[in-house]
Amino acid sequence: MPLDRRSHLTWALTGLAGLAGLLLLHVWVPVPGLQNSICLFRRLTGIPCPGCGMTRAFAHLAKGEWAAAARDHLLAYPLAAEIGLLWLAWGATLKATRPLRLPIRSDVWMIGHFAVLTAFWLGRAATGTLPW
Repeated sequence: MPLDRRSHLTWALTGLAGLAGLLLLHVWVPVPGLQNSICLFRRLTGIPCPGCGMTRAFAHLAKGEWAAAARDHLLAYPLAAEIGLLWLAWGATLKATRPLRLPIRSDVWMIGHFAVLTAFWLGRAATGTLPW
């Protein structure tokens, strides 16, 4: 299979996997409590990690439960939008005659995400709004 065709297939399969994940999150009903947590860090330490609540927030977003998603993890909104936009940008890159370039390097982008997630986590810990 030519590289170009394989790239398009990978993009399409990634979109289908995303839709399958969205459907799974739509039907999944999260059960509260530490014993039901899927977060390995939280299960081992009993302390919520910076991303704790994100899976539940995505499940609420998949159901259209906006307030519940914000309660579980406010950063789920921008992360969901970013995931969708990156997938669309990837598809646009495949169609473009010349490669699209992001305005920032991916390693800087990831460090920025880590910094925002950590700052948000520390803020939630300071205000007592972590999902204990």
